[in-house]
Amino acid sequence: MVDQNKILKKEYTDWLRRKKKANGQPYSEGTVMQYVSALSTSPAKLSNIELETTNVFEIANASQYENMRKAMEQAKNFDLVNERTGNKAFQYSLVYYEDFLRERESGLGSGNASSQQSEQSISAAGDLVVHSFNNQMLDKNNILYGPPGTGKTYHTVLYAVSIIEDKPLNIILQEAETDGYDQIKGRFESYKASGQIAFTTFHQSYGYEEFIEGIKPRLVSEEKADSEIGEVAYEIVPGLFKRFCVEAQKPIVQASNNYGIRKEPTIWKVSLGGSKENPVKRDCFNNNRIRIGWDSYGATVTDETDYSQYGGKMILSRFMNEMRNGDIVLVLYDEETIDAIGVVTGDYEWLEELDDYKRSRDVNWLVKDIRENIMELNDNTVMTLGSVYRLNRITLSDVLTILQKQKTGHVNSVIQKNNKNYVFIIDEINRGNISKIFGELITLIEPTKRIGMPEEIMLKLPYSQELFGVPSNVYLLATMNTADRSIARLDTALRRRFSFAEMMPDPGCLASIEISGKLLNLPKMLETINRRIEALYDREHTVGHTYFFEIYKEPTLERLGHLFEHKIIPLLQEYFYDNYEKIRLVLSDNNKPESEQFIVLNKVNVNELFGNLGDLDLEDTFTYKINHAAFSQIDSYRKIYDHNSFE
Repeated sequence: MVDQNKILKKEYTDWLRRKKKANGQPYSEGTVMQYVSALSTSPAKLSNIELETTNVFEIANASQYENMRKAMEQAKNFDLVNERTGNKAFQYSLVYYEDFLRERESGLGSGNASSQQSEQSISAAGDLVVHSFNNQMLDKNNILYGPPGTGKTYHTVLYAVSIIEDKPLNIILQEAETDGYDQIKGRFESYKASGQIAFTTFHQSYGYEEFIEGIKPRLVSEEKADSEIGEVAYEIVPGLFKRFCVEAQKPIVQASNNYGIRKEPTIWKVSLGGSKENPVKRDCFNNNRIRIGWDSYGATVTDETDYSQYGGKMILSRFMNEMRNGDIVLVLYDEETIDAIGVVTGDYEWLEELDDYKRSRDVNWLVKDIRENIMELNDNTVMTLGSVYRLNRITLSDVLTILQKQKTGHVNSVIQKNNKNYVFIIDEINRGNISKIFGELITLIEPTKRIGMPEEIMLKLPYSQELFGVPSNVYLLATMNTADRSIARLDTALRRRFSFAEMMPDPGCLASIEISGKLLNLPKMLETINRRIEALYDREHTVGHTYFFEIYKEPTLERLGHLFEHKIIPLLQEYFYDNYEKIRLVLSDNNKPESEQFIVLNKVNVNELFGNLGDLDLEDTFTYKINHAAFSQIDSYRKIYDHNSFE
């Protein structure tokens, strides 16, 4: 019977999670747990009736349960028991369990069908949901703010998935409540692994160099065997946000395309027989290949090859070893202009039949015999006559733009603009020095200033001298703990550029729970604590509902005592700067017997403590002590919200 009890209880819980209210919305997890808890504990508290069992989950037959339900509703103290469960949860859960059993017997089990009485009951109950969100899409820059423990980090997952999947937030919230948060979190982790989500935490020492770009040292001895030990070189390293924006701009290359372009191709500049029109270049255009010289070294070069007379060591290494199939080559026409774009499709080979420029690789030409000035794309840097080198300033997106200008529309099916949404998450945004971190780029995050927008702005970065802008498909999602710093004191420039979503404690997420045989009204306790904090301090330093979720996993006095002793009271000590009198007021210790007070007040008799004080006049004072015994008494918690009813 025990196994059947557990199975029926779990099935009923899942059924409630799938069930919809009269307005079409699912129930919050707190409401579900409240109904299950009420049905589990309340029948044993009914008086003046005889029941074959007080465990309703032993009953699997709907007709048998209907008779039992009617008997329970006739109990003399039914209304009192029902009221103490909060929101008449016992009454509604009695009806719902019968609906559940009848659907189970009929084989429906969908949770969508319910009796008219049930729908009217729940509509009248006016249940609370986790948070109320509208059906609109999210802004480009959002900050979730509120006291600790209000689910800000939890909701960044929902927000991020909503943005990436281009779904209204309330739809994702529904999925989390009906199908479980874990399946949303799984999708979040998948997007994170694919690079569509990045995460960072701001702190006092976080700066522009970590976020955008900076100059970082590296040991040369790690790269060159002949360098001196400890020799240091410096390089310009892109920061996390810059790398993320670059990734979001990269066009998407279709896998298995007919042009042979690989997913992340390197862009190379090649000179074919020099500049302008020449026989070598014409041969390459006609025979779908690229060619370079240094024929005197022979077909094969090794580490022992002597390059001292003619040079070309790096060029040959790039052409023969570093260049990969699927890379893009831009062919030099003159120092500012290219005249062809191709895709490398073959490995290095030696063409013995040719008179010169015998080193060759097969190429699939996308366009040729064009004239395209790439000076601006190349940061106003002219191209040299060097046969082969990387064009690090030119991206695949730039190449796609050139191809589109040349009306090679067929390539668009292979290289497509990246229209995916990307989410950059900043935790604890208010702990960082915004001016220091964003620098002159604070303007670039404005939606109207993004790349591709009418007011697009690109700024030259101070270290790399590269032009940089924020793509329109990048969303910024930040969290802010108001207990650390008020939103009113947040950097003004940042505040103007972000939309804000407040996340306050929601007692409706909690349900009453039985601990040590007594009912503890968690929603009322949290509401009472926060009303007192707001009166003594402010609303930004209240206690979040998520602190109490762990109690449902282990509803024991030990777990509850650990929560209060190691989390709630230390949080209050931080809020009130060890003003224990205010903490006592928040916890209603001033209304409890001393044995049930969390913080005990002791009067210090100065004459007794110090003896003869002579001319020194000291008044009696008070000390405060944590009463560890109170954490193991259920009435210590119940009297926080009602010190008169539990005597």
